Amino acid sequence: MARKTQRAELSLSIEQRNKLEQISKSRKASLREVQRSQVLLLYADKVPISQIQALVKVSRPTVYKCIDKALAAGPDAGLRDHYHRPFDPSITNEAKAWVVNLACTKPKDHGLAAELWTLKELAKYSRTYAPEAGHECLSKAVKATIWRILTADAVKPHKIEYYLERRDPAFEQKMQEVLMVYQEVNLQNDLKENAFSSLITVSVDEKPGVQAIQNIAPDLPPKPGKHKNVGRDYEYKRLGTVSILAALDLHDGKIIAQVHERHRSCEFIELLKELDAHYAPECTIRVILDNHSAHISKETMKYLASRPGRFVYVHTPKHGSWLNLIETVFSKMARTFLRHIRVSSKVELKERILKGINEINSAPVVYRWKKFDLGTV
Repeated sequence: MARKTQRAELSLSIEQRNKLEQISKSRKASLREVQRSQVLLLYADKVPISQIQALVKVSRPTVYKCIDKALAAGPDAGLRDHYHRPFDPSITNEAKAWVVNLACTKPKDHGLAAELWTLKELAKYSRTYAPEAGHECLSKAVKATIWRILTADAVKPHKIEYYLERRDPAFEQKMQEVLMVYQEVNLQNDLKENAFSSLITVSVDEKPGVQAIQNIAPDLPPKPGKHKNVGRDYEYKRLGTVSILAALDLHDGKIIAQVHERHRSCEFIELLKELDAHYAPECTIRVILDNHSAHISKETMKYLASRPGRFVYVHTPKHGSWLNLIETVFSKMARTFLRHIRVSSKVELKERILKGINEINSAPVVYRWKKFDLGTV
C-alpha cells in the first residue's frame, strides 16, 4: 500500500547535483551508493515514486528511506546507512588492550618458536590464555576478531618494515658537510666559470657482488600470437661475482669505472690512479666516499701520501651511503644493462659492464642534489 504522507521537495545545489551525477555513473562506487544517488536525482526532478522504483529497480521502502534521510540531513546522508549496533559489544576495552599488548610482543617471548605473530596464532593464543588473564570474552576469538581489534589501533605484527639505525654520533655534522659540498658543486656548475676550475668533485663507491650467471638452456624469443614474453629456463649456473668501482664526475656526469674480481685496497688504488691520470695535474680532486676499509687502509694512505694535495676526502656518515650520488648511477645500472643479464663467463660480464658504462657516458647526465633542508633529507 502506497504511503500518503506528503514529502517536501528536494532541492539540490549545482555542486550537490554534480556529485550525485558522478556517483550515479561511477563504475567504482558501490551499487548501493549508485542506486541511492539515482533515486535522489529522480526525486529532485519530481519523478513519481512509482516510476523511481521501476527505473532504479529497488523496493519502495528503500526509495522512501533514502528520500527521508536526504530531506532530514542532506543528500550525503541519503547515500549512507546510519551506524547502529544491535547489541552491546561483548569484548571489553580491557580485553582489546590485552590483545594489542600481546601483538606488540614476539611469540618467542611466550615460549613459541615463531619470530612473528600471525592472526591465526594470535587468535589461538588468545583463546587459550586470555580467560586466565580475566578476559573470558576472548575465549572464542577468531582471526576476524583479532583483525578488527588490531586494525582499530593500526597494529600489524605479521609485517616487517625495515629501518636503518643511525650509529654514527656525528651523523648530522657529516651529512651537513656532504650537503655543503653538493651546494658548492651546484653553484660551480651554474656559474660555468673558471673560478673553481682547480677543484674537481667526484662521487666514488663500489657495487660488489654483481653475479655472472649463465643460462643452462638458451632463451626463447617472443613469438607474435603465441608467446608474448622471453622464455627462460629456470635452471642456471653461477660463475662467480665481480665488483664495479666507479667515480661519477659531478660536473659533466661522466663515469670512470673499473671492474675487478675482488675489492681490496689495491683495486681502489687503481681507480685513484686512473682519476689522477684523467684530470689535469694542477687540479685538486675532491672525493665523496664512505668509510670502507679499502678507502682508509695503510696501502691507500701510502699512495695518497705520494700525491700530496691531489686528493681530498669527504666522508659520508656511517650508514649514510645514500648521501652519495654515485648510488644513483648504480641504481641506473641495475635497472638497465644489468637487469636479467646472462653471460657465459666473468670476462664477458666485465666487457658488457664496461660497454654499458660507455653507453651511459655517450649521453651523460649531470646529477644534482636538490633537497638541502635537513628536515626532508
